[in-house]
Amino acid sequence: MPTEDADELRRILEYDRVAVIGASTSHEKAAHIVPAYLQRHGYELQPVNPTAEEIFGNQAYDSLADVPEPIDVVEIFRPSEEVPEIVEQALDRGDVQAIWMQQGIQHDEAARKAEAAGLDVVQDHCMKVEHGQLIRNPMD
Repeated sequence: MPTEDADELRRILEYDRVAVIGASTSHEKAAHIVPAYLQRHGYELQPVNPTAEEIFGNQAYDSLADVPEPIDVVEIFRPSEEVPEIVEQALDRGDVQAIWMQQGIQHDEAARKAEAAGLDVVQDHCMKVEHGQLIRNPMD
C-alpha cells in the first residue's frame, strides 16, 4: 500500500539522490519548479528528459537506465500510463529505494510491483509540498 503516513514520508524525504523523470526546462512547469526547489534544499538531482541536454545545471539523461550515478528516489513527472516502464527501469537498477509519483500520477499495479520488490512508493503527492510540510525549516 503506497505510503501516506507522515513519518514514512519524512523518512523517504531524507534520501538525497533523486532522478527526476520528465524534468522540464520550462520554468513555469511543475516538473521544473518542484525539482528546482528540491535542489535548493540540498537534493542531488539527475534529470531524465530525452529532449534536453542539461537541466538544473546537470546533464540530462535519455532514460533512467542511462543515469550512471546512484539513485535513491525516482520522482516521476510523466503520465500514469508510463509508470510501469519507469518502475521496471528502477527495479533493473538495483539501487533505487523509493518511487515517488507526483501529484496527479498514480498506477496501482506498478506500485504493488515496486512494493513487492521492497521499494517505498508514494502516489499522487507533491514532493515539494511534503518536504515543505514535513522537513523544511519554517524559517526558509
